[in-house]
Amino acid sequence: MNRFAATMLALIIVVGGVFLWEYRDAPWLAPYLGSGAKQQQLVGTASYLCDQGKTISASYYQGTQGQPASTSASGMPPTPNGSVALTLSDGRSMTLPQTISGSGIRYASSGDAFVFWSKGNTAFVEEGASSQQTYANCIALSNIAGQEQWTAFASSTFGFSVKYPQGYTPASYVYQELGPGKDIKGVKFTIPASVATGTNLASDSYISVEQLPSVQPATTGVSGDCTADKFLDMGNGSHIQTVTDNGVDYSVASSTGAGAGNRYEEWAWAIPGTNPCLAVRYFIHYGVIQNYPPGMVQQFDEAALLKQFDGIRQSLVIGK
Repeated sequence: MNRFAATMLALIIVVGGVFLWEYRDAPWLAPYLGSGAKQQQLVGTASYLCDQGKTISASYYQGTQGQPASTSASGMPPTPNGSVALTLSDGRSMTLPQTISGSGIRYASSGDAFVFWSKGNTAFVEEGASSQQTYANCIALSNIAGQEQWTAFASSTFGFSVKYPQGYTPASYVYQELGPGKDIKGVKFTIPASVATGTNLASDSYISVEQLPSVQPATTGVSGDCTADKFLDMGNGSHIQTVTDNGVDYSVASSTGAGAGNRYEEWAWAIPGTNPCLAVRYFIHYGVIQNYPPGMVQQFDEAALLKQFDGIRQSLVIGK
């Protein structure tokens, strides 16, 4: 072997060694390093929507069962043996080892130049010596099958994320139908105009996510701190029922109204145990079909609309 070839071989070995050392904890590399590497297994994935429309895709790994955490400095707890593989909306991808944290789960690069924090359904990224949050107020998104092409929405103000079909229009709003001093703030998603076109359905129908900043005593004698009666006028024989759907317990109530040939139907799906109290509202407005000239419009498909509203509600993720 000539001197040049020997030099190149040595250089390749050195560069390869540095690469393997730098990424020694990466879960994708562990199978190739044998039993001496930190064997890791995938325990979960999550997609996050952050401020300014930024996104993070995360794959969480932990050491194999029975593997001890690595030792740390004297007097300090052992370093956890997990890691996370990240893909950021700015095009970067990286794998970070889990580090010691007092709250939430912390993953960091060497020297803490890049730190990813995960806590419950929320996450954020800090970068640089000043620990600037470059990905802030990130909330996890649901992964319901069939909703992959739906649009994602997250509100750091109200602390939730949700998905909805294309054509819905999100907007901040205030529900004022309960009277003076009883405003409820939230975000509503108005149906696409195409859903109402040619039918007796009004285009102002919507589904909303609303929040009461503090929980007040129930007005109907129903136990619980966050109940549907706080979001609806409970007249006209309305009553509350408890419904479990897709693993979530709801306090549900509905009401109807009529006037000048119009019909109004509302449902409130409050989530007990949330504080601030969170609820999803369905609002459907339509005209009495008999009041239209024959053949002018078709009866709208209420079952299909409710099914779509249900899907949006089921995609709700509370950021906590």
